[in-house]
Amino acid sequence: MLTMKDIATQVGVSVSSVSLVLNGRDAGRVNQTVAGRIRELADTFGYVPNQLARSLKSKQTQTIGLVSDRVATVPFSSAMLAGAQEAAWRHGYVLMLVDTGGNEDLQTPAVQSLLQRNVDGLVVAATFHRELAVPQVPSTTPVVVLDGRPDDAGPGADFVVPDEERGAFDAVTHLVEAGHRRIAFCTVSAYPVADALRTQGYLRALAAAGLPADPTLLVTAADAATADGIAPARALLDRPAAERPTAVFCFGDQIAMGFYQVARNLGLSIPDDLSVVGFDNQEFVAGALDPGLTTVQLPHRAMGDWAVERVLSYIEGATERGADPVGLRMHCPLVVRGSVAPPRDPP
Repeated sequence: MLTMKDIATQVGVSVSSVSLVLNGRDAGRVNQTVAGRIRELADTFGYVPNQLARSLKSKQTQTIGLVSDRVATVPFSSAMLAGAQEAAWRHGYVLMLVDTGGNEDLQTPAVQSLLQRNVDGLVVAATFHRELAVPQVPSTTPVVVLDGRPDDAGPGADFVVPDEERGAFDAVTHLVEAGHRRIAFCTVSAYPVADALRTQGYLRALAAAGLPADPTLLVTAADAATADGIAPARALLDRPAAERPTAVFCFGDQIAMGFYQVARNLGLSIPDDLSVVGFDNQEFVAGALDPGLTTVQLPHRAMGDWAVERVLSYIEGATERGADPVGLRMHCPLVVRGSVAPPRDPP
């Protein structure tokens, strides 16, 4: 690797002169012809500053650690990593990732490993909206929780989560505005925080439209995979036309795919006989269905960006240490495709 000493030797000047030029402090101190030669050599041979040496002086490594519990292995969550990495890169920082694979026993050694590498800040990421433990770190190391909320047992921390209640409200309101009055909801029990928030949004949208909540139109799947949606979909759709919903809001896009399959097996057309709205805007699912699925976008990339920007605001002094933790519920926009139409026989 080319060093300042190499450049100094080749140009015939002192290392301090090279340092002044490469750090932009040469005006009036180094001959401009010599300065031009130094920059030319640095550009030609790809001079890279020694980050270790810089960190010893600045007490910063320009590195942000990110500990996740499977974010790196869940396809649609990769957007969080992309957003976090892009934010770090914009500020000249590197993101260092450790994925625990869902093993909670690995979180402490993972955090310790990052701290031993003198990361300047830490992001703790979850694969889905839930409460999680904030690791114990030195008070000088800022921590932000991504896609989760700090539990009450440990230290507080800033956090960012999707506004799932509002997302569900907007989804159901979209169905109401299309003319639907018998709107079902298929939720998922495996994700209790999101289940509660999306159920609240569903019920609030019905109430805002003056529609009663019909318990026979609320069904629950055990998990969010397509196969888990088949039985709840059949329970809702295999009914006489007068008792069947004209629209359904699904906890997730894969559940919505299960409704597509059951509807077609029963001879029902989407969206003519049944309108469907999902949640997630999951890649390779929502846009691949026929017709394309109207759904709610989880703002993973924007959340990852915000989490790193928040850490950097502490590192760079823009946000005061010791301030009350900030929790952001990030907007989940509706993505309209072709799965919603007015009911065939509106009341």
